[in-house]
Amino acid sequence: MTPAPPSGRLTVITGPSGVGKGTLVARLLDRHPAIWLSVSATTRAPRPGDVDGVHYFFLERHQFERQVQDGGFLEWAAFAGNLYGTPRAPVEARLSAGRPVILEIELEGARQVRSSFPQAQQLFIAPPSLSVLEQRIRGRGTDTEAAILRRLERARVELEAAEEFDAILVNDNLEEALVALEAQMGLAPA
Repeated sequence: MTPAPPSGRLTVITGPSGVGKGTLVARLLDRHPAIWLSVSATTRAPRPGDVDGVHYFFLERHQFERQVQDGGFLEWAAFAGNLYGTPRAPVEARLSAGRPVILEIELEGARQVRSSFPQAQQLFIAPPSLSVLEQRIRGRGTDTEAAILRRLERARVELEAAEEFDAILVNDNLEEALVALEAQMGLAPA
């Protein structure tokens, strides 16, 4: 017997570093607490304060690799010697329960989800311009000059891919971008 399709909606959100994805998603979750933000799995060791199942699902490498083989991830990647991915089962469980789910992931992960879960809505958050993005990244004061240049180069690549997405939302004004995000997700503004 074929399982019933999920009744919730999966929304993938991506965009360049510094564009404000995390801030937008945090505000959205404050206004719409029924939305579930997907929790990633990783093979990295927990840091002080990390809670399994809240911050990440912490897996041994062999467990992660087994889940990859079994199709247990919507997307996954290797980064800095560790594996990271979006477990399929918790996402599908929440969708089947009727909860909307958000994945806030990078471009390559969004492309993988497009193949592994094609019914997902894919939204790209863009800056008003590359110069505004650069100001935001520099304004954080957390990156070296070399890291800033790498982020900006990566942003150029990501911006070229924006047309692959179902919609592009420009984060020029946080409140306006939040209202646009709610509209794309079919949510009434809170």
